[in-house]
Amino acid sequence: MPNLDPLETRPWLKSYDAEVPHHLDYEEMPLFEFLDRAAANYPDRIAIHFRNWKITYAKLQTMTNAVAANLRAHGVSPGDRISIMLPNLPQTIISFWGALKAGAVVTMTNPLYMEKELVHQVADSGAKFMIVLDHLWPKIEKLRDKLAISKYFITRVSDCLGFPLNLLYSYKAKRDGLPREAPYDSLHVFPWKPLLKKKKFLPLKAINPRRDLALLQYTGGTTGISKGVMLTHFNLVANVQQCRTMLHALRKDGGQESMMGLLPYFHVYGLTICLLLGTSIAAKHIPYPRFSPKDILESIHKLRPTIFPGAPSIYLSLIQQKDVGNYDLSSIRYCVSGSAPMPVEGMKRFKELTNAEIIEGYGLTEASPVTHLNPITKPRKPGAIGLPFPDTEARLVDMVLGDLNMPAGRFGELLIRGPQVMKGYWNRPDETANALRNGWLYTGDVAIMDEDGYFSIVDRKKDMILIGGYNVYPREIDEVLMEHPKVLEAVAIGIPHPTRGETIKAYVVVKPGETLDKGELLGYCRQKLANYKIPKQVEFRDQLPKTVVGKVLRRELRVEEEEKMKPVSTLEQPAPNAQD
Repeated sequence: MPNLDPLETRPWLKSYDAEVPHHLDYEEMPLFEFLDRAAANYPDRIAIHFRNWKITYAKLQTMTNAVAANLRAHGVSPGDRISIMLPNLPQTIISFWGALKAGAVVTMTNPLYMEKELVHQVADSGAKFMIVLDHLWPKIEKLRDKLAISKYFITRVSDCLGFPLNLLYSYKAKRDGLPREAPYDSLHVFPWKPLLKKKKFLPLKAINPRRDLALLQYTGGTTGISKGVMLTHFNLVANVQQCRTMLHALRKDGGQESMMGLLPYFHVYGLTICLLLGTSIAAKHIPYPRFSPKDILESIHKLRPTIFPGAPSIYLSLIQQKDVGNYDLSSIRYCVSGSAPMPVEGMKRFKELTNAEIIEGYGLTEASPVTHLNPITKPRKPGAIGLPFPDTEARLVDMVLGDLNMPAGRFGELLIRGPQVMKGYWNRPDETANALRNGWLYTGDVAIMDEDGYFSIVDRKKDMILIGGYNVYPREIDEVLMEHPKVLEAVAIGIPHPTRGETIKAYVVVKPGETLDKGELLGYCRQKLANYKIPKQVEFRDQLPKTVVGKVLRRELRVEEEEKMKPVSTLEQPAPNAQD
């Protein structure tokens, strides 16, 4: 068989920035080596700036070593799973690195989880230890008989605030009726802060980066039951190296970058891009536990972050603020955007305000998560997720058998192979075998590649709508709806139809101060879509259900529709002559 030119099988290589090599030499090291190097090389750099509290990288290393030593004293052994259920706080960063240094496997837990989701993740992961915020304790306390957690460590926001904010915060919490102090019993429930007390730290004897897990990260559950994705130290180290290579203009030695930590650390996108990448370049972390447009604008104006990872919904919300022009946003150099396409007009407006480039990319939990990114200096193509990372192979296959390669310009399911791809799903061999076939990760996303090797996501394979024998990709409809000047947000789904298989329903959020009706909207759609792609139903809403990183939950909307279609039982029907 003749040797093929790499540019024929990997056309994206020719579109790389000149500074990006085609292949990397990957370091096989524990993930926390990034922190230890930052502390060794830049001990006096600010590592975390949260409100009126700052610590250097030397201090962060000391704290994480103490947490590791104290966790071991509490019985944490290598391989044990520790659930960290915190918003973006300094405690989240300290606990994450401390748990890894103790040899544990971290499972980041969404603080917004409800009972069913929380019980499932803790039980499925086998976590025996949990680090949690005091505000969340009432939720946890009610579930203790369902959670096999042996020890809880409870932190307060004020644990990482300086004087006088720490006292003011505690006073305000009492005044607002926030939960009382947790029932510490020195047996199962402990305060978090004593974990910082100095204790002799003994480094782990050995970590096998390719074999040992660093993270048991649960999928969002947007397409079914949440699964634990096994990510090794090597998976995450490799992905950070790939990110640094593609984002080659980030300052690594000549000056400190400041990382806006708004994306939730408990989500793999925020964890890798904000925390891991940031630590690898000794950046200053500016964690934000919740999104308030005014607070974020003020923070950018005062704290001058240089890197702002986010999602389109975040950037669009900021530029829609009436007083956005009153803030100096010029410190921002780069924004890495994912989870959904960024509208072109929004991208232009953001650059006008900040002069910062929004660099779109793509990833998924099963790939640590980033696999594609637009180049920094070469042309970026709006709507495209960009180019596969070095050493990341990508191909498109037919959506029936899943093994016939599709050429440039043709739709197909996106497959990924590379060093960042997961080890598999935790305790789910059948699902692992279905997702990982012959070394390829089947993403479930429908994509297309152009002649230059740029990929664009068309839709989720499971979201495809079948109408009278035609395949319809709802994202195409979303984009048309979003182009209407009065539409703020929109999403389309397929709902069951007795004769046509499915029909299309659109959910629309209208811009503040505008009025829009179904007739005007569908008239606009008729100018841009084939007749069978035009929504038959339109529902106007105040907001759309979203994930924590701003991705609209189509599945939640479909479940709503399915519930509406269920026949009402006679027991549920109102009695005759019943009054409202």
